[in-house]
Amino acid sequence: MARTRTYIAGEWDGDSDAIEQIYKWNEGNKWNFHFVDAHGFKQCYDSSMPCTIKDCLSERMGRTKTFVLVVGNNTKSTRKGSCAYQDCGNKSFSFMTGTYTCTVLGKTYSTESFIDFECRLAYRYRADIKIVVLYNAVSVDKSKCPEILRGVGVHKEMKSYNTTWGRYMYDYNKVRKAIEE
Repeated sequence: MARTRTYIAGEWDGDSDAIEQIYKWNEGNKWNFHFVDAHGFKQCYDSSMPCTIKDCLSERMGRTKTFVLVVGNNTKSTRKGSCAYQDCGNKSFSFMTGTYTCTVLGKTYSTESFIDFECRLAYRYRADIKIVVLYNAVSVDKSKCPEILRGVGVHKEMKSYNTTWGRYMYDYNKVRKAIEE
């Protein structure tokens, strides 16, 4: 299976502005920045169960050549995405995969958040994919990054001070360079 897509991950509640800016640059005609979105490969819906969504995310990651994590103030603390089969009285944990197996139901599940799950998958595939960690800030603060990705990939801030506008703004050149080079 060819790895041709770019996978964008982040904590949408706190960093949607940064994530949306990356997508705007990708979709705009005046920017020299284009990628094929891994999330366009297979649809999964917010109304789906977290375990089902993680199956979709895993399939998307399998087609990914570049993993981009947008890090903000709440990235490490978000817990959205934890899933479990409540009726399972006989379960075992695999440290290798970070998942539980319910031997009664024959199902595997993860109690990790979506972000922790995505970061673990990216780390597992690190020999085959490029990992980019973008900070929704003017500086890199690795203490905000999930521990598993702190020492791998390219880490870059997304904002710079724009003297023309007199304020901090998303820096297209920094982001494009981090993702594309």
